[in-house]
Amino acid sequence: MNGATSKRAFDVVLGLLGSVVTAPIVAILALAVRLESPGHPIYTQTRAGRDGEPFQIYKLRTMVRGAEFTGAGLAIQEGDDRITRVGGLLRRYSLDELPNLWNVVRGEMSIVGPRPTLPIQVEQYTSHQRGRLAVKPGITGWAQVNGRASLPWPERIELDLWYVEHRSMALDLRIVARTLGNVLSGHGLYKGERGGWHPPAA
Repeated sequence: MNGATSKRAFDVVLGLLGSVVTAPIVAILALAVRLESPGHPIYTQTRAGRDGEPFQIYKLRTMVRGAEFTGAGLAIQEGDDRITRVGGLLRRYSLDELPNLWNVVRGEMSIVGPRPTLPIQVEQYTSHQRGRLAVKPGITGWAQVNGRASLPWPERIELDLWYVEHRSMALDLRIVARTLGNVLSGHGLYKGERGGWHPPAA
C-alpha cells in the first residue's frame, strides 16, 4: 500500500468512525445552536481544496446569522460579540469542526493537512505559497499544532509548506496526538494582535 492509499484509508476509517460516534453529539449541539439563535445550525462556506478546487466545508454555526457581513467581517477575535454563547463553547473545544468529518468521508479533506482557506486568500498566494495546495486540506495540521490562528499568516503558510514536504503517516499520527492537547488547552484559538490573515486594502 503506497503513501497516498494508506492516507486515504486512514482518513476513511477515522472519518467514518468519527462521524458515527459523534453523530448524537452533533445533533444535540445543532439543536442548542438553533434554539439560541435563528438560522441553520450547520454553516457552510466555500473553501479552497487540493489544487485550489473549491468545495463546501461543513461546520456548526458559532456566530449569529450573517456574521461575515457585519462587524469585523471575516476577522474573529476573542470576545467578538457576534459569537453566541453556545458558539463560544463550541469554539473553545473545537466542537464546531466536528462536521468537517463529513468532508473527510466525501474525499474533500483529510484528517491531517493544511487548514482549508478561502478562495480570496488563495488569490493572494505567491507561487511559492501555492505549494500549500498540493495536498488535501485537513481538520488539523502542522500549523494548527504550532500556534493555530495566533500565528502571523506568512509563518502559518510556511509551517504548512514544511508539512507538505515532510508528510508521512508517522508525522500525521504525531499531529493528531498533539491536537488533542491543543483542544484541551485552547492554545492559539484566536488570532490576537499578530496572528491571522488580513484582507487586502480596498
